[in-house]
Amino acid sequence: MSDDLPYVIQPPADAGLAAAAAAEAAARWGLPSPQHLRTGMNALFATGEEVILRVCHPTAPASQALWLADRLRERGLRVPRFVRPAALEAHGLTVFAVERLHPVGEIDWREVGSMIRSVHEWPAFEVRGRYPLPRCDSFPWWDAAAALTDVSDLLDDPARAGLEAAIGQHGGWRQRVAARVVCHGDVHPGNVLQTADGAVLLDWDLTCHGPAAWDHATVMTWPRRWGGEPTMYTRFAEGYGASLEGDALAESLATMRNVVATLMRVRAGRTDPAAAAEAQRRLRYWRGDTDAPQWTAQ
Repeated sequence: MSDDLPYVIQPPADAGLAAAAAAEAAARWGLPSPQHLRTGMNALFATGEEVILRVCHPTAPASQALWLADRLRERGLRVPRFVRPAALEAHGLTVFAVERLHPVGEIDWREVGSMIRSVHEWPAFEVRGRYPLPRCDSFPWWDAAAALTDVSDLLDDPARAGLEAAIGQHGGWRQRVAARVVCHGDVHPGNVLQTADGAVLLDWDLTCHGPAAWDHATVMTWPRRWGGEPTMYTRFAEGYGASLEGDALAESLATMRNVVATLMRVRAGRTDPAAAAEAQRRLRYWRGDTDAPQWTAQ
């Protein structure tokens, strides 16, 4: 196993094969017929009210994901439970059977912050070699300058200038990283579910080795640009035990995450009208529009 790549870096390429893999797994495990829920980096299918089938194309063996979930629970974190002791390989894809969680109330961000602190205190040597732990700055989509060049033909001059200015001011964040920790890699409201038992952290596909600010940055910026509850980062920081607001590295990462998120939507908009519409919403902010709307996660 290599630490060069995160656990999942691309969605299932063929929706039909993903559905076929889910159907084969459901039949093998005696589960109800799967119903497609959504596809992002993973294709998710519901099989009744108790089980979700997660279909993906991982970069490492399925056993690594099972190992990670067990170790996280040992550290006191709430993560989804796998309901079958092994994954199924079908049609070139991997299928996991995961408990289906049902949301109850608003997210307890203090609890999320506390869990992320536990992740950051986990010695990296205990993870390395057992689950992918790439450096966060090695993610290919984080080459913002290259991404900007790739979509330059889709940008007007004011939008391009705003993005270039942000990259110029904050794109050198890598040189300011002094220490690295084990990171969840993608902390935001879409990857947290509040249940009757408490907050559950979802989607560990982008687990990585990076500065603690990596896991703070998105929560910091969510109320600013994504319509998050205004006190979510304050409560997250209380649970974590420290706030990184005003920290130069964290603020740069918060900005660069928004740059990268915008450029990814612009690129996706070449073939996806919904992505193109969302890209235009985001570009209004980079043009300096004082009435720029908040963004929608896709």
